[in-house]
Amino acid sequence: MEKEPRHWVETLSDRIIAEKEEPYIITSGITTSGSLHVGTLCEFLFSSAIEKYLRSKGYRTDFHFIADIFDAFDAVPVNLMKYEKELTPHLGKPLCDVPDPVGCHSSYGEHFFSEAIDVMEMLEVHPKLERANVLYSEGKFDSITRFFLKNHEGAKKVVSESSLKQELPSEWNALMPVCQNCGRIATTLVTEFDESSYSYKDVKDVKYTKGCGYEGENKLSDHHYKLTWRLHWPSWMEVFRTSVEGAGVDHHTRGGSWDTVLAVYKQLFQKEPPIGYKFGFILLKGKKYSKSKGIGLGVTDILQLIPPELIKYSIFRPDIQENKDIDPTGYNLMRLFDDYAHASTVDLSSRELSRADRKKGIAFSLSADRMRWKASFADILMYKQLYGDWNKVGETLHDPEGVMYLKPYVEKWIAEEFAPEEYSFSFQPTKQADMELLKGFAGRLKDGMNAIEIHNLVFEFARDNNMKPEELFTQLYKSLLNKEKGPRMGKLIEAVGVSKVRETLQGM
Repeated sequence: MEKEPRHWVETLSDRIIAEKEEPYIITSGITTSGSLHVGTLCEFLFSSAIEKYLRSKGYRTDFHFIADIFDAFDAVPVNLMKYEKELTPHLGKPLCDVPDPVGCHSSYGEHFFSEAIDVMEMLEVHPKLERANVLYSEGKFDSITRFFLKNHEGAKKVVSESSLKQELPSEWNALMPVCQNCGRIATTLVTEFDESSYSYKDVKDVKYTKGCGYEGENKLSDHHYKLTWRLHWPSWMEVFRTSVEGAGVDHHTRGGSWDTVLAVYKQLFQKEPPIGYKFGFILLKGKKYSKSKGIGLGVTDILQLIPPELIKYSIFRPDIQENKDIDPTGYNLMRLFDDYAHASTVDLSSRELSRADRKKGIAFSLSADRMRWKASFADILMYKQLYGDWNKVGETLHDPEGVMYLKPYVEKWIAEEFAPEEYSFSFQPTKQADMELLKGFAGRLKDGMNAIEIHNLVFEFARDNNMKPEELFTQLYKSLLNKEKGPRMGKLIEAVGVSKVRETLQGM
């Protein structure tokens, strides 16, 4: 059966409009346990796309993005191992209570939330920013927590059954107290409780750290607690009156966290749950991106190589549930530039659009309001290496504004030697063994020839001289660039100048 020629944001938005009431509340969040990687972008980019699409249709929306900096610090990331000695004593504490190893923010959790905020700003994503520790300290979770404590057995049963666990430990509780002695949240156990207070022991061994043995008690109103994840997630949706929230496919597996959300809403809250959607993983050669494990470039690294709208486009373009293998090599990113340029030309009002082009057109509209350059990235990269002068590049390509917009990315590609081999070169005329052949070719170059005509001439000349075209291409590259590969020959000679190439070859 042929797939419906609609983009995922259209289908999902139709469902939101049909099932929920305005204003449509969109929520999402992350645990700020380390540097942002490409996979983390899904947590706020899909939400922002939904918000942008709904608003473009005239609907009222609110988008809340929650930083779960009240979660336990459970591992020192690979890229922070130089701070291992300073960070290890804080394992098991809430991220908001772990010192920032760099010393520029109030906590470890705040440091990486700030990084996420900076990236959202670069990607033009502007949600209402929320912090889990602040929400708890303000009492936003108190009434829901009292409900869970009052219905302890029911909550325990729902979590057990929805997570496919035959039986939870006898000491299971909705609450995770923060130890008043050592500050850990990962190692505490509730021993007694009622609807307004609880006692606890800090005695758990969670492999990466152990409790200090302290015994204490607290009132719920002191706000030294957090709900366990399976209850915390549906609770924040209840706090914000969420209409829709997405999560990775791992949360949507049978027995995953989303099954618990549905069960909590239907069996405990006795309400219709928010609409949930699942998105695929961002992969690098088949492996999930993970900055903490050293897999894949960080977002800030990629944002130095391509404009933010290209990252958004690459994530919005595929079907939302697909895994997206993003391997940011020079070749792949140059293809992405070309595909994005094509998407900018798609007329969404046309009835003759293919499904693929419709998806590209919608993805472009979600990524940017306009195309900010006209010249191709490959041409800008090539002309910069030939001319050096940015003003001349802009004038020659008839796109001074676009060239200046892409200037920092091109300079990064050149400085980091990121460009594919064919696009890393300089004009280096070098005498070859068979110069008579090359002079013959030069003699057939005519002023005013364009790139296609020049490219075709290579094939014609090779045929007329009973040689393989690839052999002639190689000799031309060697004679002009002193290397065996380069940009498309027609483009290269057009960029250098037909007369200059002709004179150069004939003068050797």
